[in-house]
Amino acid sequence: MTATFPLDLSGASFIVVSLLLGFFFGFFLERAGFSSAIRLTGQFYFRDWSVLKVMFGAIVVAMLGLAWLSLAGVLDFGAIYVPETYLWPQLVGGLLLGAGFILGGYCPGTGVVAAVTGKLDALFFLAGIFGGIWIFGAAEPALHEFHQSGARGVLTLPQVLNLPAGVVAFLVTLVALGAFWVAEMSESRWRLYEKTYARGRSGAPASPAPSQDEAALV
Repeated sequence: MTATFPLDLSGASFIVVSLLLGFFFGFFLERAGFSSAIRLTGQFYFRDWSVLKVMFGAIVVAMLGLAWLSLAGVLDFGAIYVPETYLWPQLVGGLLLGAGFILGGYCPGTGVVAAVTGKLDALFFLAGIFGGIWIFGAAEPALHEFHQSGARGVLTLPQVLNLPAGVVAFLVTLVALGAFWVAEMSESRWRLYEKTYARGRSGAPASPAPSQDEAALV
């Protein structure tokens, strides 16, 4: 069977498909509640593990879908673009992104979704993103050597682990199931949020976790 994906898109078809994918991506993020900074940052306080469940679940579904389509001969796996690895700048960039997520309450994608729904904090967050992009662009000549450091070419988990892609997909699925179990236990039996934040530094009871209605207002 001849592979039919990835599609060879160009011109207007590329723009239309990109707009449709972006629209539905944002729509489902909002429907998952990810336009709320309270819900997103709840991950870091062991209060709400929705981010891990939804995003890790989406990764596993996409991974298994790609693997099955490739096995069926519908997808040319080798034609999928994989960005090159630049170890040190990507490590620093990941740390900065994580810090910005905690401080600002959003990642870039959820920030756009929240801004479209009219959240003022998200508009300020996006202003910070564009400001950071401008600063990096202005400073890139001075940072160019670091920006290109740690080049490792195109790396994938099967290459790094020296395992077949199917075995890696199976292992990632097991890790996801384990993570989902830990998330459920943390929210129910272990109650990590209550145990960690049950009392403030003064000994007074901590404020209760925000309700879904309160989260929707943020």
